[in-house]
Amino acid sequence: MRALFSYGVAFLILVLAGGWLATGTLVMGGNGPGKGERPIISVIEGEEHGPIATQLAEAGVLAEHAEAHGPNPHLTIAQRNEQEMGGQTNLQSVRTSTYVAQAMPIEVPLRGRTQAKSSVGAVAETSGIVDVVHVSKGQDVAVGDLLCTLDQGTRAAAVAQAQAGLAQAEAALEQAQADFETNQELRDKGLAPPNTARATQVAVSAAEAQVTTAQAALDNAEAELERTEIKAKVAGVVQDPLAVAGSMLPMGQPCATIVQLNPMVFIGQVPEARIGLAKLGLEADVATITGQNAKGKVTFISSTADPATRSFAVEIEIPNDDGAIRDGITATATVNMGSAPAHLLPQSVLTLNEDGVLGVSTVADGKAKFVPITISSDTRDGVWVLGLPASADVITVGQEYVVDGQAVNATNVPVAGTDAEGTPA
Repeated sequence: MRALFSYGVAFLILVLAGGWLATGTLVMGGNGPGKGERPIISVIEGEEHGPIATQLAEAGVLAEHAEAHGPNPHLTIAQRNEQEMGGQTNLQSVRTSTYVAQAMPIEVPLRGRTQAKSSVGAVAETSGIVDVVHVSKGQDVAVGDLLCTLDQGTRAAAVAQAQAGLAQAEAALEQAQADFETNQELRDKGLAPPNTARATQVAVSAAEAQVTTAQAALDNAEAELERTEIKAKVAGVVQDPLAVAGSMLPMGQPCATIVQLNPMVFIGQVPEARIGLAKLGLEADVATITGQNAKGKVTFISSTADPATRSFAVEIEIPNDDGAIRDGITATATVNMGSAPAHLLPQSVLTLNEDGVLGVSTVADGKAKFVPITISSDTRDGVWVLGLPASADVITVGQEYVVDGQAVNATNVPVAGTDAEGTPA
């Protein structure tokens, strides 16, 4: 009897619980606000407003649920705000600054190395034994400095002999001229036949030729003697190979090698995309890996490209009065190739649109407008960009909260160092 009572109570509780649940609401997620809510009794009856649901609603025990209207997930934040405001004129506030196009310097960085302007061998113009070496490796020499002296041998005697020959030829010329003058006086007095004039003239001409020959022999002998002194033809620093005293130095062999370090030459490569801007005489700043800095000018541009890199060789001459810049040092050069109109913007104003395109948000006619840009160079003062109109009101604060074409409430703040129109003050 007690068991039947217990089962009856349990069944009654189950019926009451089922009835209470039937008056509730079933919520199905994933359909958005107000779209997944249904009365449980309508699910049981299989229709929205069945007889049981109607009686429960009339009895006031059926749960009531108002249809919710949530925001459309496909709308942007700005569009949701505009929809919630019901079309009212509460615009998104942004801050803008006017940027005007400026002359952007077109600078091309080059990487290369230094190279001596020339390396000249002071060669012997005659053969002989090296008597004295007057310089040492690493010594600075100027034009005309004595480098080596060869053994003179019989060259001094040859000069003396040539001088004697010249004196003898000159004496013979004087005698021939005296004979010609005496013969002319005798012919004038009728004491010498007229046909003797020709002989005296020939004698004078022969004597003059002898003097010329003797003078040439003396010049050759003196030149040969001077060749025993080898002098520097260019200024620079003495390097190997350097002759050794007592050794035989054949004609054409270097007594010393002089490296010309002033001016120094920087050798680099210009990419083919910039070769159209390269010109002779362009100024460049050269910095070596050892810390030297110098200004120079472009003195050579190759007419043919390197087949491997498709770049063109250039040479930049830089002064090196103190010789601090050495040959073969890795260096970089920045060549100023002119200027082009561009805008200098802070990096903070750059943004991406929905397609991932880099650009800036501007304000035109009271609406936000996205303008794609191209970064030309990055500096400490900002980034130089191309693609903007000559004057643009760029959004500096709030660009992430507006979309292209959205009406905005813009407050213009002048850029530091410019007037209200963006022109440098």
